[in-house]
Amino acid sequence: MLQINLLPHRELRRAARRRDFYVMAGLSLGAALVIVFLVAIVISGYISVQTDRNHFIEQENAKLDEQIKQIAELKSDIDSLKARQQAVEDLQADRNLPVHLLDELVKQVPEGIYLTSIREQGLKVALAGVAQSNDRISEMLRNLSNNSQWLEQPELIEIHASTMGPDKRRVFAFTMNVSLKRPAPGPDAALQTTPSAPGPKPAGT
Repeated sequence: MLQINLLPHRELRRAARRRDFYVMAGLSLGAALVIVFLVAIVISGYISVQTDRNHFIEQENAKLDEQIKQIAELKSDIDSLKARQQAVEDLQADRNLPVHLLDELVKQVPEGIYLTSIREQGLKVALAGVAQSNDRISEMLRNLSNNSQWLEQPELIEIHASTMGPDKRRVFAFTMNVSLKRPAPGPDAALQTTPSAPGPKPAGT
């Protein structure tokens, strides 16, 4: 017997395909949401780890900054101590310089020159006096340049003829500058700090 299907099979197929499409779309959307959620969790974990690392780096940088600050303060303290030490050494080296100055003037000032003023400022010494002749002043300059252990760089500032005494004796008044030598550090420095015994001739005679 012949059977005839009178149902709208095309519409049923379309509805089935539409239903399958919606199911697949829903499944795909669900899978996509799950993937997005998992990716978000992974990324969030990475971000959390990186945030912790950044926080650790910031803490370590802060510690390094503090250490650098402490090192800078220690360096400043060391420089200050070195400056104080140098000042003490300079004072130690300079305390006998006036004695050496007078001792050298006794030795190097020739006869015929009379010193009227000695002014010391640091390592610079200003001398003023009178001489019987220009040759005496030249001799003194040579002595201070070549023969002195503690004096150097003599520089004649002024010289002019003058008269002195009741007999109006003609003399030459002069002013000059000279530099004191600071003893060099070393094993021989202690020997240099002890001035030699002054001779019988006083300065300026």
